[in-house]
Amino acid sequence: MADITLRPSRSARAMDRFIDGIEWLAAAFVGLVALDIFASVMLRYLFSVSIPDSYDFGKLLLGILIFWGIAATSYRGSHITVDLVWSAMGPRGKRIIDVFATLVLLFVVTVQTVMLFDKVRLTMRDNVLTYDLNIPTWPFALIAWLGDVSAVLLIAIRTYRLIFHPQQFAVPPAEKAVE
Repeated sequence: MADITLRPSRSARAMDRFIDGIEWLAAAFVGLVALDIFASVMLRYLFSVSIPDSYDFGKLLLGILIFWGIAATSYRGSHITVDLVWSAMGPRGKRIIDVFATLVLLFVVTVQTVMLFDKVRLTMRDNVLTYDLNIPTWPFALIAWLGDVSAVLLIAIRTYRLIFHPQQFAVPPAEKAVE
């Protein structure tokens, strides 16, 4: 008997690498925020020294983290959900709900992305600076906006795959616990 394994297409593998890259980037921003907070607290309490603009950097990095986190969770569908109605539906009803919910999410995040671009443009135009070092803040807003753009791309990919390749999101049957 021949072992037949279905391999994803080259474009599907490239898309999966793109998705994994976005998730790794989001994880890197989590690490940066944690490092900033840890270093600030340790320097403040052990040496009575503060990092210039530490509060501003923490705030800006947290904004970046939020938008890249949205990108990371949007594709996998690993964000908080309420599945009361969904769990009562059959496979066709679940698929309809999934596609509808993903389309609503795509619309909302697209509008958010447009509005955030306006924030980036205004921050750049108004030359908003950090308090201590007078560093322009618009590059941080731009990086956050790129995370939001990534979220739109990933949600669009998820929508496409939900409609045309729903088997990629099939949930394996739950195993019963051994008592």
